[in-house]
Amino acid sequence: MQRATPATSRRAGNGPKPLAECGSFATLARKAGALEALDRALRQTLPSPLREQARFADLRNDRLVFLVSSPGWASRLRLMQTQILAAAHAIGIRASSVTVKVAPQPPVATPPDRSKPLSPAAATHLRAAAASFTDPELRALFLELASFAETADPPSSDPD
Repeated sequence: MQRATPATSRRAGNGPKPLAECGSFATLARKAGALEALDRALRQTLPSPLREQARFADLRNDRLVFLVSSPGWASRLRLMQTQILAAAHAIGIRASSVTVKVAPQPPVATPPDRSKPLSPAAATHLRAAAASFTDPELRALFLELASFAETADPPSSDPD
């Protein structure tokens, strides 16, 4: 049997909003600035290792929402709930609870190492390819690439 009306989400109001309902860029920027200032103020009250792991995410209704990188940090932050709420009340924020969500931080992308030299075998192949070209400019480019190869014998540290 089918329903007469489509099912609606129990969590009305959550999720993506149409761009027209988001307000102007200036309004969003002000909100982001206010949230960042609140983040700084609330995290200042936390001990040093926890301060680096926790980030204030939002103020929803009367809940302060924090993000941490692991369940261990979440437990430590929950133990600080009374202190966090006291700090929030001191700066005029009406909050009655703290919600902590675990959101692992994305891995830091390391740029690839571009300074790896060519192997001696690659240099040999480049020189052979260069010898087969009739174009002097292309030959010179291949020979220049071959010059970046590692030497087969590393330089000795003994002075002669």
